[in-house]
Amino acid sequence: MDQTDTTLESSNQSRRIKREIKTTVVMIKLFCRKKHAEKELCPDCTDLMNYTLRRVDKCRFALNKPTCANCTVHCFKPFYQEKIRQVMAFSGPRMSYRHPLLTIFHLLDKLRKPAAQIPHKKAKDI
Repeated sequence: MDQTDTTLESSNQSRRIKREIKTTVVMIKLFCRKKHAEKELCPDCTDLMNYTLRRVDKCRFALNKPTCANCTVHCFKPFYQEKIRQVMAFSGPRMSYRHPLLTIFHLLDKLRKPAAQIPHKKAKDI
């Protein structure tokens, strides 16, 4: 089981957060396949995916987490922020016909008003 599977199965994440993670992973894989012409993720895209998964997992807003685009705190380092923007710009338009349900849910999530962004401490693993 790889890190993606482990992160998607985490029990302390809402369905929306799991869906956001899945959407991001799909977008990175699509970008890598088309831009880097490899079946497996290249080292740079693997690094970006792992960084993204860590950032979402450590989000200070926990279950009240908005979509990253609607968040008041941008926790990505500038290098990774630019990389994920490139991925989103490339993969976003292609998602509508490759993964229509993920696209619809992502658009609906973006339209939701973010909950009051009061940082919550994450439950510690027991």
